[in-house]
Amino acid sequence: MYLIKPSDGDSGAKSIKRAKKANPKHNEEISSDSETESSAVPKKRQPSEEIEYEETPQEKKLRLAKLYLEQLKEEEEKRAEEESFESDLIAGRLQEEVVRNLIAPDASEIRVLRGHKLPVTCLVITPDDKCIFSAAKDCSIVKWDVESGKKLHTIPGGRKGTEDRHVGHTAHILCMAMSSDGKYLATGDMNKLIMIWEAETCKHLYKFTGHKGPVSGLSFRKGTHDLYSASHDRSVKVWNVDENAYVETLFGHQDAITGLDSLSRERCVTAGGRDRTVRVWKIAEESQLVFYGHEGSIDCIQLINEEHMITGADDGSVCLWSVNKKKPLSTVKQAHGCHGDAGLEQPHWVASVAALQNSDTVASGSHNSQVQLWKCSQNYRGLEPLFSVPVSGFVNSLKFSSSGQFLVAGVGQEHRLGRWWRLKDAKNGIYIIPLKRKPPTQEEVND
Repeated sequence: MYLIKPSDGDSGAKSIKRAKKANPKHNEEISSDSETESSAVPKKRQPSEEIEYEETPQEKKLRLAKLYLEQLKEEEEKRAEEESFESDLIAGRLQEEVVRNLIAPDASEIRVLRGHKLPVTCLVITPDDKCIFSAAKDCSIVKWDVESGKKLHTIPGGRKGTEDRHVGHTAHILCMAMSSDGKYLATGDMNKLIMIWEAETCKHLYKFTGHKGPVSGLSFRKGTHDLYSASHDRSVKVWNVDENAYVETLFGHQDAITGLDSLSRERCVTAGGRDRTVRVWKIAEESQLVFYGHEGSIDCIQLINEEHMITGADDGSVCLWSVNKKKPLSTVKQAHGCHGDAGLEQPHWVASVAALQNSDTVASGSHNSQVQLWKCSQNYRGLEPLFSVPVSGFVNSLKFSSSGQFLVAGVGQEHRLGRWWRLKDAKNGIYIIPLKRKPPTQEEVND
């Protein structure tokens, strides 16, 4: 783990370039393309020396008052973050009770929802666990009712070249995120665009532009409407959805970013694809932590809690990390087995990972016809297999419900990031997997 802070002479991977611009409110489209242009001041216009002047008592009073207000604001933000962290720890203890004694469901209990014509690439579950939003390579977004399995709303995809008149995506959708209050849905596509929707009505609100490559990761900071986005252009951007505004850009990765996640703290984590790094971005401190562990492209990442995260890679491994250690706490190689002729075996790529927030239960998906559930051992020192669930196809997205009552898998005939090969027997759809538990023993009841 390396702590990187920008200095005047830093460049490339050793700095975070931050660019800010005025926040235009309620425009139809927000761009960050020219974020660095407005901040550049020609040298000839800069004063050669600073003009010194004496501070009047009134100016000193005003300056000290501003300083005091800033300190109060910082203390308030710090206290709010600590309270949020404490509530997450309490939620974690409750979740541990929920996930105890998990057992594999019967194949007949798994429900499959079909509605996308092409491979499902991403999904989210609403905070109340009543609805699922899914998106696919057919550029469409579908809102599903969990209980009935019926479609509540479909936002159709458009054909390439119809961007000017089509409300929605006209390129493969790669990622999506929902705000923790269920108000906003954000979706990102191969066409470098981020769309913001009103989740309740599926009404289109804004379009964010500025990324120079496919948008591959999105996450709302918990408890806020701040949105983090990641792209194949190697950058992370920060947006304020309430204000329909671009905030800043962060640089550091040396290859396409393939995944992103965040929780309550003002930070996010990213998977850097073939640069083989995982990064923790401390937004307020203007710094990043760099982690190394996988031997292949890191394709997916998710936070378990504020201190631990899980990643998967095309080298077939699943890694468990602490944000305080530069190497993984645990690595499971060939987590989904191998395929190929004898002597030429290749591990099944890990295409998706998920964590039941603030618990010890995680899941990983590949294309070996199984979703694997894992239990983190005490103090997150290792990963122990719990059971596997039969799912045919590329498991491109996994999400646990907030209650821990079910797991949802977004499945397709192809990998979400490319078309390396196709599994013809697979079905493009949503798999709802119930999470069953053993009945408590008499001793546990007595306890």
